[in-house]
Amino acid sequence: MKSLRVVTYNVHGCVGTDGKRSEARIARVLAAMQPDIVGLQELDLGRQRSRGVDQAGLIAESLGYERRFHPAMQREDEHYGDAILSRWPMEIQRAGSLPSGKKSFLCPEIRGALWVKLMTPAGQVHVINTHLGLGRAERREQATALAGSEWVGAVPLDEPLLLLGDLNSLPKSAACQILRQNLSNSSDGQTGRWATFPTFCPVLTLDYIFCNASVQVKSLRVFRSTEARRASDHFPLVAEIMLT
Repeated sequence: MKSLRVVTYNVHGCVGTDGKRSEARIARVLAAMQPDIVGLQELDLGRQRSRGVDQAGLIAESLGYERRFHPAMQREDEHYGDAILSRWPMEIQRAGSLPSGKKSFLCPEIRGALWVKLMTPAGQVHVINTHLGLGRAERREQATALAGSEWVGAVPLDEPLLLLGDLNSLPKSAACQILRQNLSNSSDGQTGRWATFPTFCPVLTLDYIFCNASVQVKSLRVFRSTEARRASDHFPLVAEIMLT
């Protein structure tokens, strides 16, 4: 049975720890991992700060991958959000906002999620990509929505599902515990350290690959190359999986 390589990566608007914006550098980091499916967070589309480029499009084009982008936030022609990249065509099942409660200095951003279905050589798989908020109550509310009937609960139990993203949450947090009611963390049963943030001294586990019972995780690692250390403030998390 063919395995698949899955990556989740917060690219920080493609601005690295050296202050330089480079979609090409993010693409090189991804190419070094040779992933089959990628969840990316913090991407610009048409924003002045990134010279109006389509960051997901540039990265996908460089890799020769398909892409689907969801703008969690929009202001006129400027968009900011998350994307899923894949070697194979994808069909969007749902894209939308997550509950964000009352906006505040700590919780200024609207958060969203993107759900696609794709057919791989290993079989069909559902992929949800998300980026949760900064407030503890906000994240708990967002995780509850993701675990509910419109997202994870809408995927048939016998069909493989991956939930990727920067959850801004530690492994024992309420948000992770809510998701664990229906899904497994890819680190379950694995040995190692999964700290992905910050790249100059990774001490926090914030990025995750969750899966349902139809997915078997063969291995998990944080990709800590020299270029990845500069490319973003998060390291990518990469899993080898098999569909059961």
